[in-house]
Amino acid sequence: MTRVLSTEAELREIVKTPLKMIAEKGIDHIDEQSRRFIEVSPFFLLATAALDGTCDVSPRGDPAGSVLVLDEHTLAFADRKGNRRLDSFRNILQQPHVGLLFLVPGSGDTLRVNGSARLVTGAPYLSRMAVQGAVPELAVEVRVEELFLHCSRAFSRSSLWVTDSWPKREDVPSAGKLARSQSGIPVPARLIDAALRRAPENLY
Repeated sequence: MTRVLSTEAELREIVKTPLKMIAEKGIDHIDEQSRRFIEVSPFFLLATAALDGTCDVSPRGDPAGSVLVLDEHTLAFADRKGNRRLDSFRNILQQPHVGLLFLVPGSGDTLRVNGSARLVTGAPYLSRMAVQGAVPELAVEVRVEELFLHCSRAFSRSSLWVTDSWPKREDVPSAGKLARSQSGIPVPARLIDAALRRAPENLY
């Protein structure tokens, strides 16, 4: 029979207390090796939440080194061209708490950062964020409150970087098929896919 857990005590009946070194591994600054990890990471996930508790996770990708470590407590990343929904930014304006998960291709380890964010424009470092000559107008600064390494078990279980385990391309619905299924728009999926294939020419 399904049992819905409602307290941490009930949860701890199933999942035991972690070792002290694991429970207390978070630090409140960017150490040297974490800085190096951030600098070689070309991709991270940004988690935000609105005041009503609704959450959003947004993928962010740029050439490695595009996330700037401004000091041991602050990092910054650029706003790039996108769908203009502003889901993450509207959440940050409502409440600043964010979570970031940095990935490095081929590595099973990830770096987790929790902190508070703010949106800025006119910052002197924006020119350092230029890609293909395009200087961003907006950046997000994150004040690091907690940072820690996350182990590689999820990558081992999923075989994420093992190409032999990847599904066949024809088994994965294309963006056009997904968009058509979700929206019901009467446009052939192949035409949506063709339009999206042209999008990378206008990344910045």
